[in-house]
Amino acid sequence: MSDDPHVQHVDMQVRLARAVVENLRPADLAAELGHGDVMLVDVREPEELEGGTIDGAISVPRGVVEFAADRDGPGHRAGLDPGRRVIVFCDTGARSALVARTLYALGYRDVAHLDGGLAAWVADGRRLVRQTAIG
Repeated sequence: MSDDPHVQHVDMQVRLARAVVENLRPADLAAELGHGDVMLVDVREPEELEGGTIDGAISVPRGVVEFAADRDGPGHRAGLDPGRRVIVFCDTGARSALVARTLYALGYRDVAHLDGGLAAWVADGRRLVRQTAIG
């Protein structure tokens, strides 16, 4: 434990991120996917994708999000656009909350995350699909 008052542990960072980003429930996400132009981003690591993902999601692992989101950088991922609705998710919602906050700091203004992640999605009775290639 650090005595430095400026040091925030990861659990505090996640709580702060959830407090300032848009948190979606599985039903909210399903509704958006059904009627909107949404870029859905799975921020889990490649080895986590074996169990499936949400239909239509692209994979952008947490470790490269900043590079993928930078429209002027060499690692930019097509479809990631600050003017577009972007919804991120992970396994439990912690990493995606951090990513949503990061995207907002990078100029993305219409960004949200799936609170509770895939665990909440599956618990709500929603299905996953196998991803044949990292999108």
